[in-house]
Amino acid sequence: MMEPRISMITLGVADLARARRFYVEGLGLPAEPDSSEGIVFLPLAGVTLALYPRDALAEDATVPVAGSGFRGFTLSHNLRSPAEVDAFMAHALTAGATLVKPAQEVFWGGYSGYFADPDGFLWEVAYNPNFVIE
Repeated sequence: MMEPRISMITLGVADLARARRFYVEGLGLPAEPDSSEGIVFLPLAGVTLALYPRDALAEDATVPVAGSGFRGFTLSHNLRSPAEVDAFMAHALTAGATLVKPAQEVFWGGYSGYFADPDGFLWEVAYNPNFVIE
């Protein structure tokens, strides 16, 4: 039986140096000292985000590297208020993200928007009044 946790999310990126600049310098995430020229580990609360060259990740998984567009998932960053959502969205855009959907009130009672990182991975930035952030 699988234990209920995800320990790492690895993004296959086209340009590792560019992705590192976006996440570390742009968004301010700390890189693990174990990071190298071949992989970047970004520790988050309870999970590690890893950046790895897209072609090498596809090779490791034995799947074709070709493919683009909607990948069927989003990464989410939940915040404590709509004002925090707006501030973080503005920061991400300044860091090099592309606006996909401006932050706005949404059907489920919260407030959220979407941006794409330099490799097109979608991030939802949200305030959910029913989601507790510690």
